[in-house]
Amino acid sequence: MASESGDGNCDAWAARDPSGVLSPYKFDRRSVQSGDVSLKITHCGVCYADVIWTQNRHNDSKYPLVPGHEIAGVVTEVGSDVKGFKVGDHVGVGTYVNSCRDCENCNSSLENHCPRSVFTFNGIDTDGTVTKGGYSTHIVVHERYCFKIPDGYPLAKAAPLLCAGITVYTPMMRHNMNQPGKSLGVIGLGGLGHMAVKFGKAFGLKVTVFSTSESKRDEAINLLGADNFVISSNTQQMESLKNSLHFIVDTASGDHPFDPYLSLLKVGGVMAIVCFPSEIKVHPASLNLGARTLSGSITGGTKDIQEMVNFCAANKIYPEIEIIKIDYINEALTRLVNRDVKYRFVIDIENSFK
Repeated sequence: MASESGDGNCDAWAARDPSGVLSPYKFDRRSVQSGDVSLKITHCGVCYADVIWTQNRHNDSKYPLVPGHEIAGVVTEVGSDVKGFKVGDHVGVGTYVNSCRDCENCNSSLENHCPRSVFTFNGIDTDGTVTKGGYSTHIVVHERYCFKIPDGYPLAKAAPLLCAGITVYTPMMRHNMNQPGKSLGVIGLGGLGHMAVKFGKAFGLKVTVFSTSESKRDEAINLLGADNFVISSNTQQMESLKNSLHFIVDTASGDHPFDPYLSLLKVGGVMAIVCFPSEIKVHPASLNLGARTLSGSITGGTKDIQEMVNFCAANKIYPEIEIIKIDYINEALTRLVNRDVKYRFVIDIENSFK
């Protein structure tokens, strides 16, 4: 269980240096302003972003650093101008907590692409403070960046929707990957990939999973409902699927070739990448000869996030999770790096700080 460490109105766990080791920490959250919602955090998903910034892999980490941007909880207070939420509502907070609210992107509900959007942790908010994330007991955010979780949807399972879920849902909707009967390839079967499979099946697609690990075959087919499973290093299997897929969602964060996957797309097919390999190398013929598209995407805007949460509730789509307490977080992050999780860790915040 988390113990006392310093002063402040919010209990948390923080990394103090690039070792990335987290330990108990206290700090002050801001008081609720007129447009704000304060929520008691009950659960927080564990994302690879938490590894990246606790370990300063982008050389911009600001310590002490409290990670976590897949947040679910219960509203405890609302500001005087808040119209969309009331005390007791179940809500979520995702990867950003602010934006300029006035640019072309914000006005198009694409706040995630606002040049002044503020990350939920390790960001600089408009008041100059460094944002601190969901490995903590409560958070205060403007209502625009807060999302209603429908009654009956478990908060533990709602948390991963706020990053893993929306990250694959957004490009799938943008590129019309919701047409029943069409075919989808999903590269990688981790936190993001398993959600892409679930969305694909909910949309009525024929789903093929591409993985480097034979050990994932059984769960891909029998737990997640994929129609086909292919070992990506098996050239014969890959060859047999040439020009067969309408869509591909690439969630594989490690470096990997792109031409072999692009060759699997039909004419006019779309491959959306939601990962960050160190580079992308593509032969122009892989795109030109099949009029194919290679497209990028990151998280989603506020309108899409709420739509995605509602879609999951209506269609009973639930992430596969392993619930942990906060005092297991250092082991969990090590396991995440080693890809030893099926398929998302979720911290039981509510019962970790008693």
